[in-house]
Amino acid sequence: MSSKGGGTALTRRNYRLASDMDKPRSTGIVNEKMLSDYLHHVFPSTKQGPTLASLRKPLGFQDLPAHLEKLLSEDTPTEDGQAVDGRLGPQPVVLDHTSGFEGLLFVDDDLLGVIGHSNFSSIRATTCVYKGKWAYEVLISSQGLMQIGWCTLSCRFNQEEGVGDTPDSYAYDGNRVRKWNVTTTNYGKSWAAGDIVSCLIDLDEGTITFCLNGQSLGTAFTNIKMGPGIAYFPAISLSFKESVAFNFGSRPLRYPVDGYLPLQNPPAADLMKAHKLLGYIKNVLSTAIDAQEERLVEKDCAVWRLHGEPTVLVTLAHIFNHFAPLMCKVYLVEDVLMNFLLGILEGGGSVDEHPLIQQLLDLFWLLMEDHEVNECLKQLMMSLLRAYRFSPIIPDLGFQIHYLRLTTAILRHEKSRKYLLSNLTFDVLRSVVFFYIKTPLRVKEAGLEELIPTTWWPTHFDKEGKDEREPKDESADERLRRRAYERGCQRLKKRIEVVEELQVQILRLLLNNKDKSTGEASRYIFLNKFRKFLQENASNRGHPTALCPPEYMVCFLHRLITAVRGCWDEGHRKSPSSVSSDEAYVPPQLFYNGKVDYFDLQRLGGLLSHLKKTLKDDLASKANIIIDPAEIQATSMDDLDEDDESGAAQRLPGAVAMGGALARPSWLSSPTLGRANRFLSTAAVSLMTPRRPLSQPEKVKVRTLAVEQRTEEDIEGSHGNDGLLLGRPLEEPDQQIADKSLLEIVDGIVMMYNLSVHQQLGKMVVVSDDVHEYAVALKDTEEKIARCPASRADILEELQKSQKVFAEKLNHLSRRLAWINATIYSKEKMLDIYWLLCVCIRTIEHADNTGSLFAFTSEFYLNVAMNAYSALKNYFSPANGMDELPGYEETLTQLAAILAKHFADPRIVGTDIKDSLMQALASYVCYPQSLRAVERIPEEQRVAMMKNLLAPYEQRPWAQTNWILVRLWRGCGFGYRYTRLPHLLKTKPEDANLPSLQKPCPSLLLQRHMAELLSMDKDMAASFLNSVLNQLNWAFSEFIGMIQEIQQAAERPERNFVDTRQLKVCATCFDLSVSLLRVLEMTVTLVPEIFLDWSRPSAELLLRRLAQLLNQVLNRVTAEKNLFDRVVNLRLPGLESVDHYPILVAVTGILVRILVDGDRQGVSRAASVLLSDPCFQLHSIQHLLGEGGESSSSSAAVASSVRPAVGSLGSSVAAPVPSAAGNSGSSERKHFSLHAYTDYISEEEKHRVELMLAFLTEESKQAAASTAPTSEEDLCPICYAHPISAIFKPCSHKSCKACINQHLMNNKDCFFCKATITGVEDYSKPASS
Repeated sequence: MSSKGGGTALTRRNYRLASDMDKPRSTGIVNEKMLSDYLHHVFPSTKQGPTLASLRKPLGFQDLPAHLEKLLSEDTPTEDGQAVDGRLGPQPVVLDHTSGFEGLLFVDDDLLGVIGHSNFSSIRATTCVYKGKWAYEVLISSQGLMQIGWCTLSCRFNQEEGVGDTPDSYAYDGNRVRKWNVTTTNYGKSWAAGDIVSCLIDLDEGTITFCLNGQSLGTAFTNIKMGPGIAYFPAISLSFKESVAFNFGSRPLRYPVDGYLPLQNPPAADLMKAHKLLGYIKNVLSTAIDAQEERLVEKDCAVWRLHGEPTVLVTLAHIFNHFAPLMCKVYLVEDVLMNFLLGILEGGGSVDEHPLIQQLLDLFWLLMEDHEVNECLKQLMMSLLRAYRFSPIIPDLGFQIHYLRLTTAILRHEKSRKYLLSNLTFDVLRSVVFFYIKTPLRVKEAGLEELIPTTWWPTHFDKEGKDEREPKDESADERLRRRAYERGCQRLKKRIEVVEELQVQILRLLLNNKDKSTGEASRYIFLNKFRKFLQENASNRGHPTALCPPEYMVCFLHRLITAVRGCWDEGHRKSPSSVSSDEAYVPPQLFYNGKVDYFDLQRLGGLLSHLKKTLKDDLASKANIIIDPAEIQATSMDDLDEDDESGAAQRLPGAVAMGGALARPSWLSSPTLGRANRFLSTAAVSLMTPRRPLSQPEKVKVRTLAVEQRTEEDIEGSHGNDGLLLGRPLEEPDQQIADKSLLEIVDGIVMMYNLSVHQQLGKMVVVSDDVHEYAVALKDTEEKIARCPASRADILEELQKSQKVFAEKLNHLSRRLAWINATIYSKEKMLDIYWLLCVCIRTIEHADNTGSLFAFTSEFYLNVAMNAYSALKNYFSPANGMDELPGYEETLTQLAAILAKHFADPRIVGTDIKDSLMQALASYVCYPQSLRAVERIPEEQRVAMMKNLLAPYEQRPWAQTNWILVRLWRGCGFGYRYTRLPHLLKTKPEDANLPSLQKPCPSLLLQRHMAELLSMDKDMAASFLNSVLNQLNWAFSEFIGMIQEIQQAAERPERNFVDTRQLKVCATCFDLSVSLLRVLEMTVTLVPEIFLDWSRPSAELLLRRLAQLLNQVLNRVTAEKNLFDRVVNLRLPGLESVDHYPILVAVTGILVRILVDGDRQGVSRAASVLLSDPCFQLHSIQHLLGEGGESSSSSAAVASSVRPAVGSLGSSVAAPVPSAAGNSGSSERKHFSLHAYTDYISEEEKHRVELMLAFLTEESKQAAASTAPTSEEDLCPICYAHPISAIFKPCSHKSCKACINQHLMNNKDCFFCKATITGVEDYSKPASS
């Protein structure tokens, strides 16, 4: 056997030679008497016999095999496989995957693990019992819907009925906390992933009992059916994607119960042999031979070393001859070897203080065959995994620490570590379990009550329902409770940190890149396995067993960040010129040089195959990378085939990656992928790496390797080969960053966050939200108790019951929240996510500098930058404030610059990522701190951002753009200082943290940029405003159409239902109309000359269009018996935002600006255009101040009094009492007036509205008096509203200026003759003779 191990490992061939050379005096074969004494001491006989050494038969190595055989055969129990009365079926016991199942299931290779893959699948075991007391255990891997128990052979299951749903089957369901036997009743406790359910059946008494983590849940069923022909099989039914693992006795039961036997016999004979042999090994370890004084010396096992003494080695070789085959059996590994190794570490102290485990592993590799030691290590690590995962949580996490320390000790052994890395880690994905700390669902059992005896929750809330961090009126008792709770949380955090530190130690061992003496360093094995792990999780087509649960990913991500940063900084200390981990980033060449495979993940510029074709010249000129024309051709053919077979949507961009292609798992095989893989194996990339600036670049052929085939040289590079950093662009500094392997791991960490970590961080916030909701409910209940009259004892009793329930729930949740805050939302975890955000920002900045090559960057970097910021702001606060993060202001500004630049970046083509960038920017401008960050970016970038925002709204998603402009204005507009609408103040918002519910924070700086751009660029101003007016026309028309449909549904006598989706669209159209009006108000206020300076080419037309739309809105919202009023008064769920105030105030703001605040000429033009519009009605303006509308209110009330109410989808509402409806309608119409909103509209604003009304009243009187009646022949034949004022050239047809100007925006043909219009001239009617 060859020696690949490190340390003191010796081969079977050379240990004699080494011992003779090193220690000739003390380590030779000892004399016969000494040897006999030594062997008798190591192998003591259990039989009573002569005890004096002089009377014992001499024992030498030639007699040892027979002597050992004799000792091992003493007291050996009967054969394991012998049938036991009361049980029928084969041994070992497994799941019956041939005939005993219903539905679709995935069964593990060992036939003990199972995953449901259909609606409700069932499976039973191969062995049944009919007499006696029997037990088996089920390890719960997911906490969903499952029914576990016993059934008879006659039970017939289907996709709806499983174990417990038929007469002779009995089940426990910890998801719904019930027991099942045709009928169901409450039973037991809820289970969680990581729990162990013991299923016990007593066929002497006829009872079935279940235990959870060793604690009996009580007898579930009595008087079960027994007798001839009745035998019970272990069975389970489970829903889609739920998973468990059975233990029928193939491993020691975790929680054995006295009197109950496992279904599978323990290997009693082998167990006894293994214990005996282990005893002999311990004797060897604790005995030294003093050859000079010819005596045996007792010594401490812990200090034993493998020095190569022939006597000791030959003795151990005889023991291992019997011991090695036994250590391939899982039961013996778990029961004998694992417990022995754990015992070595029980003394405490660091793992380094227990070198015996290293010595024993050297012995294993020396004295066992390769296949034996491989199997032994595999079973040992899997047993440790199970033990770690399914250990009960106790306050000090003692069990978890114990198993992690042994794992660390084993992985310290170089040869064992490399074997496990190559063959177990990530291949068996459960190994990520080692980095997971499970959250206890049952606080009591986890011992959190002792650790956090005092609970606390927020009791002070501000107006918006948010917790106050430092309440001023906090009582002394509350302060004491809060501080006691915080101390308990700190104690818990310190205990969890011990586990986390051990987990980081394990990862540091796996990231070791110095152990090259026995082949490839551990880090490169880890890196290739890690990449494959990411691929299987990135591909949503993965086998359910191959996908890592997101809660595991979160813990793994944090430990990996800590370990990688530790390795990074270690390298930085050795090479100070390199970049520190605080400045870490991923260089842009990783995205295009093909050394790292990004699977089928999207690039910013689209498909990789497309980028390689379109940007091949840029790659050659900027990065000296030449794409082989044959490869482009192959890629093109591959794309065509993909389209033919599976459609473009199914195409895998990863199939054309330049290098580092992963060998895909068999379950991903398909004709398409097979072809992609064939291409990958033959693709070649030619790269040029210039050695001198002026010399001719030299071409280098690079092989495309599968991830598993990559070596250290492919990753780190050597002698002029840059490895992963091949193809450095000129913009990238020529500076050492860090070990290239660490760069790829950092890239993988970013990908992990994108895959599932962010979503999981969002899910865990639910506990904090629950605490908040229960705290609000408890406070509300306590206030009701205080107000409850003494005479209503019945109400008081109910309130006190509610108070008790809320308090108990809060006690439980606050302790659980302490655990989650320590493991997921702690300050350290926040710094990890912040570091990740900074890595993404720096990576994007470096990639952006490469110009067109930026398109190769993976999309997920932008996603992670946006999501990590969102997580820091929404998930970690308020427990940890973002302000305390180092360099936070600068990071905010950098992120603002990225959002501002890239939301309209032509290099980014994906619609999803573009939408995400736009939404992130929209959210960014809603918060004062992040808005100030946008204002801090360079002026050139700010102006470019505003220019992109002011692009015409057609042909792009404009709603978010409009929302951004509105947020920049909110707080400056007329009556626009509100956070929530006046009529919604009494209702509780769903989420006070929503961007739309933040206090106004206008940006005067960005408003100024907008004003300058619109003022200077007349064409842009005209196209922008025309698009805004077009969208307003569309949005308001859609809104009116929808409320007409809703009103018609309400007027029908039968019970009516309105689709909630229709209501939502209706409300959205209203909100869009309001926000578009606010953008118009902003434009009119900042740049009034766009409308009022008629020397600008489009000013008059824009003003006429604006007046036309404002009049339409006013008339629809303020008219008598109007539709708007009726629908608002229905108060339908989903239409809460639809009200008079927001839309009328927005219109008023525009009118006041053009009719009151402008110069005299502008005001005069605006008034004449407004009054000349045929839709203008003075009473609509009077309505704003509550004037001129009373006459219509009674008729509106009568109309509404007979109207049935209409509910949203799924509910209908009976017609209200006529008088009540009439009153409400009357009061709504009568009382709408800007005077009623004193908190929202200032006195000065009201005064300006009164001035506007007086001015318009006077102007309309004068216009009426001065306007001579116009004959029909003189009116515009298009609109019949204005006199003819324009004549067309060359055809001489006529119309008013408004109609022809609007027509010429979209069409150059004459209205009447379709001739092309070349010019328009003023027309005035000649005086009659």
